[in-house]
Amino acid sequence: MADHGPWASIAALNGSERPDGLTGRVLRMLAAQAAEHGVHLDVIPLAEYDITPCGPCGDCNIRPLPCAQDDDVPALVDRMIRADGVLYAAPVHGFGLAGVMQNFIERAGVGHLRFDRPLANKVAGVVVTGRRYSHDRVYGQLIDNVLLNRMIVPGSGFPAFVQDQFAPGEDEEGLAAARGLMDRMIDLLRILLLPHAGRGDTARLLSLPRNERAGLLSPTG
Repeated sequence: MADHGPWASIAALNGSERPDGLTGRVLRMLAAQAAEHGVHLDVIPLAEYDITPCGPCGDCNIRPLPCAQDDDVPALVDRMIRADGVLYAAPVHGFGLAGVMQNFIERAGVGHLRFDRPLANKVAGVVVTGRRYSHDRVYGQLIDNVLLNRMIVPGSGFPAFVQDQFAPGEDEEGLAAARGLMDRMIDLLRILLLPHAGRGDTARLLSLPRNERAGLLSPTG
């Protein structure tokens, strides 16, 4: 059978200062998972691009034109616009969102996306990595950003929080949540993009367990 290439693409923003750290490892896992279903995960390591911090001009909310800073942000925003979905992945740093992602969402949001909300109706998801604390704060901030841009977030069970106090790959529950999120994003893309995957054809969608805790607890846990 001829290879017709991916039927959908997801722009995956890696908001870590270390593109090959835990966040990057999780995204590589999700890229392989997506590829199995014919979806291309376009991983964008933000730390490798020129993203100038917001300047002192102070006219972002009143100027009628995109931000005048000359850097890579317009091209990165264009990659998000051309994708069918957007996945935000970032670590917790200093009890909050990592600076690379914070810088990008400020510049991209106020400087480019606020004019006509070009990400509206794209499928979106959030993955947060870190040690023990503040995953929920970072998750909430990124979800707020997704909703502000009028994207669609599929319910997937537990939020995709992956902790790194374990050895790589040992946070089974966190990794399962991340995989479940990717499955649900692909499900929703099928419904939105493929004519044969309507609501009445759920057999074509990915089969997911209804209980996210299944297999994670011992019989006495």
